[in-house]
Amino acid sequence: MSTSQAIRERIASQPAGEPFTPALFVGLGSRAAIDQTLMRLAKAGSIERIGHGLYLVPKTERFGIKSMPAPEQVARTVAEAEGATIEIHGAEAARRLGLSTQMPAQAVFQTTGSSHQIRLGKLIVRLQHVAPRKLALAGRPAGQALSALWYLGRSQVTPHTFKQIAKKLSTAEFETLSRAKASMPAWMVEALTCYERGELAHA
Repeated sequence: MSTSQAIRERIASQPAGEPFTPALFVGLGSRAAIDQTLMRLAKAGSIERIGHGLYLVPKTERFGIKSMPAPEQVARTVAEAEGATIEIHGAEAARRLGLSTQMPAQAVFQTTGSSHQIRLGKLIVRLQHVAPRKLALAGRPAGQALSALWYLGRSQVTPHTFKQIAKKLSTAEFETLSRAKASMPAWMVEALTCYERGELAHA
């Protein structure tokens, strides 16, 4: 079977509207052959290129409106292709935890991989590179809490902040966050330690 045919068959089994990268076709041919086939398929309209090295099988909903994948799905696909991890931006994490009322204007995700910007129709999805320790707990509630803490920063994180987070997380997730002190800066560890000692007067 030719590289082109093998790629077409794999794409045929790909759910419409679900993003994918050339990494989906590893082992089916050289990178040049894969890229060339994807370029031809995009030109023919069989697939749609929605970003650098990012494609999907077009999906049309009722009334002919084109369906786009969820921003988080796009961010996760890009990150997985790089072997990177992602987490929602600290601003959104803080909002979900009730630590902030600010509504982020864009869909922004933090990643241990490279920074990207992808346009989905009128929406822009941004992946922002950050230090790996900021995403030490990525992919779980404790990871969102850690992201929120980094976003709030030294001036806003107090023992009371951890008290609020403890109310939002399960006991197991808060314990996971507490055990991640090695990934935290000194000011964050100090606030957490004060909370654990019951020293909320410093909040």
